[in-house]
Amino acid sequence: MNRGPVLSLMLAAALCAAAPAGRPAFAAEGIPTEVLRVCADASLLPFSNDRQEGFENRIAKLIADELKVPLTFTWWPQTIGFVRNTLRTRQCDLVMGTAVGEELMQNTNPYYRSTYALIYRKDSGITARTLADPSLQGARIGVVARTPPSAVMLRHGLTNLEPYQLDTDTRTHHPAQQAVEDVAAARTDAAIVWGPIAGFFAARQSVPLAVVPLKDEPGVAPFQYMISMGIRPDEPDWRHWLNDFIVRRQDDIDRILAEYHVPLANADGSIRAAAADSAVDKAAVSEPDGYRMTDYRAPTPPALRGAETVGPEEVERLAKAGAVLVDVLPTPPMPEGLAAGSRWVPPPHRSLPGAHWLPNVGYGAPSAEQEAYFRTSLEALTAGDRKRPLVVFCQPDCWMSWNAAKRALALGYQAVKWYPAGTEGWTAAGRELVTVEPEPAPGKPPEAKAAN
Repeated sequence: MNRGPVLSLMLAAALCAAAPAGRPAFAAEGIPTEVLRVCADASLLPFSNDRQEGFENRIAKLIADELKVPLTFTWWPQTIGFVRNTLRTRQCDLVMGTAVGEELMQNTNPYYRSTYALIYRKDSGITARTLADPSLQGARIGVVARTPPSAVMLRHGLTNLEPYQLDTDTRTHHPAQQAVEDVAAARTDAAIVWGPIAGFFAARQSVPLAVVPLKDEPGVAPFQYMISMGIRPDEPDWRHWLNDFIVRRQDDIDRILAEYHVPLANADGSIRAAAADSAVDKAAVSEPDGYRMTDYRAPTPPALRGAETVGPEEVERLAKAGAVLVDVLPTPPMPEGLAAGSRWVPPPHRSLPGAHWLPNVGYGAPSAEQEAYFRTSLEALTAGDRKRPLVVFCQPDCWMSWNAAKRALALGYQAVKWYPAGTEGWTAAGRELVTVEPEPAPGKPPEAKAAN
């Protein structure tokens, strides 16, 4: 498994996947003191892109912040010639993702271990947790050519393959992403792609997909790989600094990876509970045909038909581009036991910067007043433009946002984005909340009713 024949694991997965004058000064061998220059691909989500929306962009920002230097990127497609034209020519000083043991660069200690994942539609009838499962027999399965799963599949008699090209130009082609999208569109029955790509793009589809991280099998090429950072071989001080950084900030790194749905494996090959439980728990939560009517604080489906599921990075980008952020968390009910005539002041409501708070509109059967408040508020906030993007959210495991996003679709809005992580996901991504008031238009917001 390699990121390309020259780079290492990640591009094979992703595609399934002399110094110049005036270069920055360094305090010790390789440690940047003026600017952190990272070698990266401008179009290779979930790893990196030129909008800095990938998890490698995010982790690089953590490093730059600790170094107290600006962060810049040297963009080059991660295919043959990537290392030769970037790191080796000293155009940049760090590659954020490479397989441990990659020989073109010096490796840091690994900062995560991931695996290939099996993807299928939850309504497909497939129930596989391993490639040996009988429900996969005869299924049309997408796989990137010359990656480890292709050989293991044959071992299990899985011969109905849909091949995708390995070596390609990431500026125009993303075969592994296409493999996920083909499963969602039912052009194929399943796919096996590198876990970070599988988790990220499965969460962005309009139909629920199961993502099953795979364990290594004896006697065949492994599914799991440790991922490190890559630097030049003559920079031991830089390597030591990065190794110390990984130890100090591992919890922060893990939180970023979780935000991008990266399946993680332990050193013994077992799948970490978060990734495994997500695949099982989300598979058990299917989309209802109508609205959720009770138990609004409970696990939600991973997607909403007709809407795009988004994370904090995409929400931030959409907000800057003019999307309307709609917080639908209900107003808190008055505490029980207050004496008659007592004055109660609800706590301040904290939400995303620029968000519009429309409380009490996410019930499965809203009152006529609540429905009118939601409908007329959206009309006012979008100036009647049904094509203007709406980002609907509340908190994790909150059916209120799912219901409200579904209702926005029913009202004819054509660019509805559902942000299931909500305010907690926003703060977990290192972003700030602000105090907001209920949206006043078109009048007094409806009174709360108890939500269960």
